[in-house]
Amino acid sequence: MKTYWQRAAAYADQVLAGKIPACLHVKNACRRFVKDLQRDDLVPHEDGEIWCAFLEKLPHVKGKWAAQRQKFKLSEWQIFCTVNIYGWRWAESGRRRFREAYIEVPRKNGKTAWIAGLGIGHLKLDNEYGAEVYCGATSEKQAMEVFRPAKQICQRLPKLREKWGLEVNAKTLVRPQHLDRFEPVIGNPGDGASPSCGIADEFHEHRNSDLVDTFITGMGARENPMMLYITTAGADMGGPCYLKRSEVIQILAGAVEDDSIFGIIYTLDEGDQWDTEEALIKANPNYGVSVDPDFLKGQLAQARRSAARQNSFKTKHLNLWVGAKTSWMNMLALQACRRADLTLEQFKGRRCYIGIDLASKLDVASMAILFPPEDENGKWACFWRHYLPEDRVLEGGNTRYKAWQAEGWLTTTPGNVTDFGYIEDDLREMKGDFEIVEVPFDPFNATQFSTRMREEGFPMIEYGATVKNFSEPMKLVEALILQKRFEMPMDPVTTWMFGNVVAQLDRKDNIFPNKERNENKIDGIVALISAIGRAMLEDDDTIEQGFVELC
Repeated sequence: MKTYWQRAAAYADQVLAGKIPACLHVKNACRRFVKDLQRDDLVPHEDGEIWCAFLEKLPHVKGKWAAQRQKFKLSEWQIFCTVNIYGWRWAESGRRRFREAYIEVPRKNGKTAWIAGLGIGHLKLDNEYGAEVYCGATSEKQAMEVFRPAKQICQRLPKLREKWGLEVNAKTLVRPQHLDRFEPVIGNPGDGASPSCGIADEFHEHRNSDLVDTFITGMGARENPMMLYITTAGADMGGPCYLKRSEVIQILAGAVEDDSIFGIIYTLDEGDQWDTEEALIKANPNYGVSVDPDFLKGQLAQARRSAARQNSFKTKHLNLWVGAKTSWMNMLALQACRRADLTLEQFKGRRCYIGIDLASKLDVASMAILFPPEDENGKWACFWRHYLPEDRVLEGGNTRYKAWQAEGWLTTTPGNVTDFGYIEDDLREMKGDFEIVEVPFDPFNATQFSTRMREEGFPMIEYGATVKNFSEPMKLVEALILQKRFEMPMDPVTTWMFGNVVAQLDRKDNIFPNKERNENKIDGIVALISAIGRAMLEDDDTIEQGFVELC
């Protein structure tokens, strides 16, 4: 019998050899593991074996395996993850290497029972006196999705309860002699807890990071704490889950070094055809085990027939982030257009169109600085500046605003209304650095602003938010992104806005940008569409021909 460590290494080898279909992120996780085996500062520890062996002693509590009274049988990908998360120790300190683990996998791949087992294990296997294990979610129903099977597992194990001194209650598992407990938590748990393990179930549904932040800040006194993020893909690309996912992708790719976070993401690669059985196998590591192929093929057939079902299918069964639930933009294609090395300074002296959407003084206002290509083989480039009243940030309704402000992606103006003077100052700065062709703007809420700018010599152009003005430019934006003829910085605010845009279609196949709910801001994309709409009218045969080919 191979050890679990050997099986984890074999899984990595098979993925990298192409014997197991896997996306780039899984391959990168396997490459990281192979490199880790060569490191002198890390030690493969027996805990990798102990945790896997413990999990395989637990009984199933759902489905045919429960009816047959079978015990867990970990899939190779679960062994790989478990060994990684719990098996690495620092050679110098002897402490566990990973403090966080992000696992993103489609539905029905056996993650709930697995994570429930890990939660139970944290009551004893770390030998942490007064262990506190919390499964946190946005609703009681979701929190119970992990706690309920953990409770049912323990109810089926009287010998374990006796050996551990474990009491099973309606909403807690406790070991009174050791002051250990495992319980669900809903919403913001407040301060005071000292988790040894926190579980954020279906993290994509969390609208802010309050729960996770409270868990992590409470772990400071623990010897070997663990924060587990378990999720499928979602629709909120500006939320805490997508931000954590982006961080994990950078770690796996080697762009960022962080030895405290383990991550693995099962999904498709850019360019993969989504409506094939090969895609299903690639995205679902438990295909043919806990994932029924016939069920998935049936869901796939429905998604092929109905555009309304496609986003749901892609999210739940292929682990593809789709932005808004009926989104316009292909977010995978957009990711390929984002560049970490792209700066505004690189375009000094270039011609540009500056689209402005002032929206409301009480909300986000955006400026899009768009640079057309200098020749027919060039790319379009765009940069944004976003503005928001400081009081809106302090209200805390959207907690990501604070982070974006701190990172420099969002400019706040004093008080409870946007001070357009900040936008005017930025325009004046642009005038000194670039050749501004036009400044298209929506005349709504912009009378005084546009008058002042005209008096200063800016080429202000009214560009109303109408289907006639927006349809063709919006189609062009999509075409440019799909053909990788567009580039932008790693701007999280605008990326979030792209994911919020819903394409409203009329009978003549005209489209118009919309949003599903008010908090899903799209102002930066409206500003971009306005800028590219005016650029499309430029009297240049070469660029005009490029538009014809793209559209």
